[in-house]
Amino acid sequence: CRSLKAPSIARALPRLAERARSEEWTYERFAEALLAAEASSRETHGGEGRIRAARFPARKTLEEFDFSFAQSVKQTIVLHLGQLDFLAGRENVLLLGPPGTGKTHLAIAVAMRACLAGHRVLFATATEWVARLQEAKKHGRLEDEIRRLGRYPLLVVDEVGYIPFDADAANLMFTLVSARYERASLIVTSNKPFSEWGGIFGDDVTAPP
Repeated sequence: CRSLKAPSIARALPRLAERARSEEWTYERFAEALLAAEASSRETHGGEGRIRAARFPARKTLEEFDFSFAQSVKQTIVLHLGQLDFLAGRENVLLLGPPGTGKTHLAIAVAMRACLAGHRVLFATATEWVARLQEAKKHGRLEDEIRRLGRYPLLVVDEVGYIPFDADAANLMFTLVSARYERASLIVTSNKPFSEWGGIFGDDVTAPP
């Protein structure tokens, strides 16, 4: 097990061997149980690594969300999002509503599901995304950064609208969003309705009211 770098098999072997003897498992079933223990462990550890790399500000799950408190949130729709079909379709998710309605909680919870399902994710506020892109542009590597971010199946852009964008920031966000169109997914949260997005981006064409 050390040579194969399969520590979970080593840990599970005594317990599974005892059970296999008592229940008279076939050799095939015993081998399957050992390999399943290792596969499950690797999947869990991989998911944890992706969750850490995503840089979530906190850990949130769908199971923890209080739908009785946030009655405007449709539970069936949220649970459907948790199945991650939108990732397969390379579609985007928009969570809109006033402060305190759980938008960030839901964005993190769905994104964590994506991590555990094997997808790479990055989380940041809209302001942080703009700063990241501005830094890349400053050093002449904006295209490289956009291309690198394109390798992430899911980006979370939190808190769009809390601070209005200037023209440069709006253009950078538009570049990021357009580069991912039909190629990869976004989850975007905002405290502003669509009718006010023209004011956020300073452009009614890019973000029509």
